[in-house]
Order: sequence, then structure tokens, then C-alpha cells
Amino acid sequence: MIQQTTVGAGTQAPATPYFTFQRAGVGQDATALSQIFALRYEVYCLECGFLPPEQFQCGLESDEYDSAAAHFVARNFESDVVGTVRIVQPTVSQRFPFEQHCNALFQDAVLPGREECGEISRLVVRKNYRRRNGDALAGVIDRAEARRLERRNASEDRRSSSPQILLGLYREIYHYSLQAGIRYWYAAMERSLARALARFEFVFTPIGMETDYYGPVTPYLADLRELENRLRKHNPELLAWFCGGA
Repeated sequence: MIQQTTVGAGTQAPATPYFTFQRAGVGQDATALSQIFALRYEVYCLECGFLPPEQFQCGLESDEYDSAAAHFVARNFESDVVGTVRIVQPTVSQRFPFEQHCNALFQDAVLPGREECGEISRLVVRKNYRRRNGDALAGVIDRAEARRLERRNASEDRRSSSPQILLGLYREIYHYSLQAGIRYWYAAMERSLARALARFEFVFTPIGMETDYYGPVTPYLADLRELENRLRKHNPELLAWFCGGA
């Protein structure tokens, strides 16, 4: 069984043995935020070409939502930032990011009150911490590749541990959401990432059609109470780890 751990700055847990995770607050940790924006520039501008590099002369990719978001980082043993994600709670004058880019919502989609919502976005893992060339930016893999890597020893797998990064970042978002009164998560993500999360019983419901928004993505919605109930039924060990220290 996964042991419970206390979450705080630089948290490391048995389920994520090679990485630590922490929140980087706007106006509180300028160095960490610069590292986050530099990784996003590396991936979104230089690697994937989603955004033109010339728009970010300092090599730091940032947008209008960063000041209305909580940011989280994953670090390796050398304290390098190897993954990042944010959860956006727009100001009263802003829309959620998915509302700007995913316009084709299903007619029967029922959206909860905005005050209980946050949108998960800018989820990226550094290229050499993804398992294979061609993996999604979050580093998710298929089942056959997962089984192959499970047969490798721990030292070989250290640099192929993107599911650890994904789980650790989501754990930090979950703890923050409990504190911030967020019950619902929006996310515009690749279907491969949604499938990978569903394997951990993190089931997101599609609320619209796939669109080209930094690659082909679909808008999804998750209810944290339903997520907790699914984990309680199907994966109580993972739920215990997620709730540890909350």
C-alpha cells in the first residue's frame, strides 16, 4: 500500500521516488516562475512551434492567465525543473482559457458555477523525461510500453518516469483545489492524456468537440467528488496517497 505523506514545499513521496513537487506562487518565488516559463518556452515555442519564439524575447513563455493561476513544478534530484502545470481561476473580467479556444461545446453540456471551477493547463514534461519520441507533452504512454518499462530496473527507468511526474503534479493541484474551494476541473487536453488519466480512475468527461488549440485537444470536465468516489471504490491506495497531508 502507498504510504501517506505530508505535502509541502519540495514534497517527495513513495509513489514518486525520483521527484519532488511544490507550488511556485506569483510574487513569492520569482526564480521558480522563471524556470517554469523557460520550460514552457522550450516546449511550446522551440520544440513544438505552437507559439512564435520572437514573441518572447527573454525566452520565457507567459500569458495573461499566469497572474490568475497557481503554478506547480516537478524537480529531479538535481533540482532541475522537469515538469510544470498550472490551474487557472480567471478574474471576473476573464474567461477560462478553454472558452477562448474550444467554442464547439456539446448542446447538453452542463457547466457548474464558475466560483467552484479551475482550469488545468500548460501541463508539460521536459523532453528527455518523456518515455518515447512522439509522446504527448505530459509524457503518457500506451500499455505495451508501460509493461516493457516495468521489466527494466529502477536505475534504467529513472529518466522514463513521466507518469510519476504526472501523478505528482496532479496531487499538488488536488491539494490546492481543496484549499481554494475548487470542486470542478476543466482541461483542454489530448485524448491520449485523458485515457492515461482514466487508467488511474481520473475520469474526465468530454464537454465539446476536438479542436486545434496547441495541437488537437478536447475540452473536458471533472468533478472532484466523483473522482474521489471512483478512487475510493477502485484504487483506495492511490486515494490515500492523494489525500495524505491534505
